[in-house]
Amino acid sequence: MKKKYFNLALIYAVLGMVAGVFYREFTKWNNFTGVTVLGKLHTHLLTLGMLVFLLVAIFSNSMDLEKDKKFKIFMKVYNIGLPILALTMLVRGIVQVRDLPISKALDASISGIEGIGHMLVGLGIVLFLLALRNCAKK
Repeated sequence: MKKKYFNLALIYAVLGMVAGVFYREFTKWNNFTGVTVLGKLHTHLLTLGMLVFLLVAIFSNSMDLEKDKKFKIFMKVYNIGLPILALTMLVRGIVQVRDLPISKALDASISGIEGIGHMLVGLGIVLFLLALRNCAKK
């Protein structure tokens, strides 16, 4: 199996765990008991990061994924989209916990960038599935 996919899974796993600890400690320090996006960041990174790249590692062992053009695009798109998504979730969560007054324009900008991250991740998943389908035909 390709070591780089395990390395990506490890990076996203560590980021997911750090996000979980940050969520717990940051909300405790700020006496926050409500719902915040920070609580979902942990699972986004573990599921969309670690789990997806563990699956990529498994499939790359039995299929020639790296030669597929859609897979190459998936790697770029997905690894741009997921960090964008994670960073905007982090920003949104900090704003929520601290109850920071932000303008409607800034709020919309955060939502828009987060939406772009979600779209890139979604596109990446579709590209990955199409690459798997192409490789399964061969």
